[in-house]
Amino acid sequence: MPKTKRHSGAKKRFKVTGTGKLLRRHAMKAHLLERKSAKRKRLFANDDAVSGADERKVKRMLGH
Repeated sequence: MPKTKRHSGAKKRFKVTGTGKLLRRHAMKAHLLERKSAKRKRLFANDDAVSGADERKVKRMLGH
């Protein structure tokens, strides 16, 4: 049986930690940054955990 391929888009967007947690980037950090406060932009910089509702879908896309 052939190997299953991982989802190319998901590979680039999600990261699995050593404990198995899924991390994602924040939205809203790409453009129109002049009007956003420095505090808000700083908070966008940190990775955030994937919500529990989406975790199963993302793990399947990553081949876990």
